[in-house]
Amino acid sequence: MEQLIARELLSIGAVFLRPDEPFTWASGIKSPIYCDNRLILTAPEARSVVEDALAKLITDKYPDVQVLMGTATAGIPHAAIAAHILNLPMGYVRSGSKDHGRGNRIEGRLEKGQRVVVVEDLISTGGSSIETVKALRDAGADVLGIACLFTYNMQASRDALQAENIPCHSLTNFDILAQVAAEDGYIAQTDIDRLLRFRANPSDSSWMEVAKGCGI
Repeated sequence: MEQLIARELLSIGAVFLRPDEPFTWASGIKSPIYCDNRLILTAPEARSVVEDALAKLITDKYPDVQVLMGTATAGIPHAAIAAHILNLPMGYVRSGSKDHGRGNRIEGRLEKGQRVVVVEDLISTGGSSIETVKALRDAGADVLGIACLFTYNMQASRDALQAENIPCHSLTNFDILAQVAAEDGYIAQTDIDRLLRFRANPSDSSWMEVAKGCGI
């Protein structure tokens, strides 16, 4: 399933690899990968594969779930579709409380003690996902864990989630995607090591220097 989802994401350009012309993150870090899982919503065939897999992941890993909560904003549609498939209630968590109306941060009905799974589209550092879980826990929810579509699989995010005692399961990840991308001709086989160097430490740009080899 991990390989299948990786191929779906690559085929529709939801995940795009460009090691020779890296993207620039808001932090200034140069990245060989760009991820926009919103494109899944505009590709019906891929969407069916991904959302069915997400629903199965949730039932397999969190069989006692009672409510799905999406992260704002990208996790919301995936939580909604998975909740529809599973016939579960669904809501979402804002990045901050509204400054008008009832000032809600959590939208949708949530009872104290309900068993919740957070649906996330992408995990990089894990910071926003952890904040979402904390908001739900503060509201009295029993957060079983996170289900996400794709993770960069960075050590920093794994450590941060473990420190907060938050299980996390993903449909696919950076390592699997790099291997599939090489197998299917999106990148060269020799690019895999470069990508994994980036994944291991995004702030270290030496993966780009290696890419240029003896030309430096």
